[in-house]
Amino acid sequence: MKVKWTMLGMVVFFLISVVMTCCFIWQYRMPKMKKEMDVKEATTEEMCPHFPEPVPLKHPITSLRAALEKIDALLRSSVHTTKLPAISAIVVLNDSILWNGNFGKKNISDPSSPAPNEYTMYRIASLSKIFPTLMLYKLWEDGLVESLDDPLEKYMDNFAIKNPLGENSGTASSSVRTLSSRSPALTLRRMASQLSGLPRRLRSTNLLWSGNTEAALNLLQDDVLVADPGTKCHYSNVAFSLLANILAQKVTGSDFESWVSDNILERLNMEDTGFNLTPNVQRRMAVGVYSNGQPAPLYNLGWYRPAGQMFSTAADMAKLMMTLLGGYGGTLLQQDTLNTMLTPVFRCHSNYFSNATGTPWEINEQFNYDVVRKDGDLDGYAATLSLVPRLKLGLVVLMAGVRPADQDLVSQAYSYLIPAVESAFRDAQRTLRPPPNPAPYVGFFTYRNMTFYEIKVDSERVLIMQQFGPHVDTTVPAKYRTIQLDYLQDRVFRVVFKSPYPCKLKVNSASVSLEAQDRQLFNFYPFNKKGLFQLSTAVTVTEGDFQFSLESVKALGALMTGDDSSAEQALRLMEAKTAALCSHPALPEDFKPLCLRKDAGASLARLVFVATRYDSCEICEYAACTGC
Repeated sequence: MKVKWTMLGMVVFFLISVVMTCCFIWQYRMPKMKKEMDVKEATTEEMCPHFPEPVPLKHPITSLRAALEKIDALLRSSVHTTKLPAISAIVVLNDSILWNGNFGKKNISDPSSPAPNEYTMYRIASLSKIFPTLMLYKLWEDGLVESLDDPLEKYMDNFAIKNPLGENSGTASSSVRTLSSRSPALTLRRMASQLSGLPRRLRSTNLLWSGNTEAALNLLQDDVLVADPGTKCHYSNVAFSLLANILAQKVTGSDFESWVSDNILERLNMEDTGFNLTPNVQRRMAVGVYSNGQPAPLYNLGWYRPAGQMFSTAADMAKLMMTLLGGYGGTLLQQDTLNTMLTPVFRCHSNYFSNATGTPWEINEQFNYDVVRKDGDLDGYAATLSLVPRLKLGLVVLMAGVRPADQDLVSQAYSYLIPAVESAFRDAQRTLRPPPNPAPYVGFFTYRNMTFYEIKVDSERVLIMQQFGPHVDTTVPAKYRTIQLDYLQDRVFRVVFKSPYPCKLKVNSASVSLEAQDRQLFNFYPFNKKGLFQLSTAVTVTEGDFQFSLESVKALGALMTGDDSSAEQALRLMEAKTAALCSHPALPEDFKPLCLRKDAGASLARLVFVATRYDSCEICEYAACTGC
């Protein structure tokens, strides 16, 4: 019995020893394994560009077709015979329609009703707010509105509203003061970007209120701002109706709807978009329904019409999206104006329904891209117009019925679409433009005999630039030492790296951002007869109270230096030569007043010193030189 217990103890001891040995080996190996993993991660380079450039695509593209098929299936499965009987949607890419889908029935109450199509009309609800915003930007671009940040009072001097939250509210008695120049301005831009602080609706009114702008201003005088303007995202139908009516009356001298019809809808050929629900329009509309399947009435919104009255079709909304993406080539607004309109204005608080707000957009991020969208919901209808400006991509979804509460159809669609379009752009071959005549650009170039470049022509007549010589860092892979030049206009090119490339390239102990250099402009300046580029036309040299152009200083230096004397010798002889120099017929007229001073010799000596080192002056290394 004693022997058995001894044997059992030995077995237990052996097992414990094995376990402890394994634990020891595991602990020993852990840091080494972690180090190996870290090294592996460190060697994985981040590749660029982060955002590929939108370029013309050659269709079909398999990944893009697969994404569109998923969107088709998503929207088809979202149709519900009771609460969402009809959906029309279009995807645009730059200036073309990529996909068009229509699902369900125009009128679920009619068994013989056909499916909707891209010309079926829907109420677009708050997508109507895009049009007062377009009006604002058009009037600003045309110079009729001086600034997007003009205060509302500039156009309506009897506007007033209580602002007890103003940062300059001071004493308790000021809690009833009206908005004035002492408080944050209620500007036109803030009105168009849900930052006005105005209430959602006028007090004691609903969307059917039939008053006018004067009556609205009277109601606002006894109302209160929800927030200081520009400090908080707050949805306001009042802001857009007020903006539209005041701009129309005070700036254009017409009514808002007429101005939109003449200056936007007609110019964009949006023939099936408007405000008035005529019998003909109603016959062409998909029938909107409530969640119980009952048809929704087509009522008019009265004074709130600019904020939500309009109807449209998927085809017309596609025209609008292409315009906003710049695909219509400045039909309505210039590209700079469009860029301003699509830029986020303010990051919203966590309880707001979007991450940021714009004019008039709700903006969220997907895959690091800003998705700029406007949602609209009105009895029986729902709509979303959305854009991804970096990808020149747009999606509109028009619905007769209730927007699904369990998923965001637009975000889900972009979860398929953005990676596919991004991948297509990354894989697309860039088409680079050659110069009309490459001969003037071909040859060898140097900067101060330090860095050397050869520019030559490839098989497609596109210019390529390659560094060579003693200062080339051989640690940089050869393919990143060769740059393509895309011709834009006379002597102006764009630097192009072959994609993908490392975002950061290690050069000795420094990191160089290739992404920052990719697509930068490259300008060839005219050369003189010696093959040198003169940067000096705007450079001036200061001597006491006098200023001289660098060209004049160079001419002065040419008079004092030559092949037979060094610059140092010229400087030593300057004092003795001053009289002769000042009477020299080739002396530039700029220096005649200087010659009248007693210390002219010393001043001219300093100027000649600059003339002998004008290369330093041209890159602003010399303190007396300005304007480089």
